[in-house]
Amino acid sequence: MSVYKVIEVIGTSEVSWDDAAVKAVDRASKTLSDLRIAEVVSQDLKIEDGKVTAFRTKLSLSFKYRD
Repeated sequence: MSVYKVIEVIGTSEVSWDDAAVKAVDRASKTLSDLRIAEVVSQDLKIEDGKVTAFRTKLSLSFKYRD
């Protein structure tokens, strides 16, 4: 039997929502081990002076508790 913890993380990128999600997972994997599933919760944009300056992707990220 396995038990998982779920947290939310937000990645940001100047390129795309996909890149923001990848950055969030890459960063989380540096301090969390055994990551399992990432689900996109929401996506939004930062707008300055009428132009998109950043993409943000919020992820629900699960990892397995160690035995």
